[in-house]
Amino acid sequence: MNYSKLGEYIKKERLKLGVSLNEFSIVNDIDPAILSRIENLKQDIKLNVLRKISNGFKKSPGEFLMDFENQ
Repeated sequence: MNYSKLGEYIKKERLKLGVSLNEFSIVNDIDPAILSRIENLKQDIKLNVLRKISNGFKKSPGEFLMDFENQ
């Protein structure tokens, strides 16, 4: 699977929740600048950040990636 568009998926899912980038970042202990670069496909995701993002959606990293693959 090609994960190059994962950042766009993260942004889409975050917007579905109606949560701003800053709010999501603060609640999930992610640097807002890093999340912005990930969502805009300017930075790859490190595993520790993927874990925090997936927790923000109340999923494990595996579940989150499976949902991305099945979109």
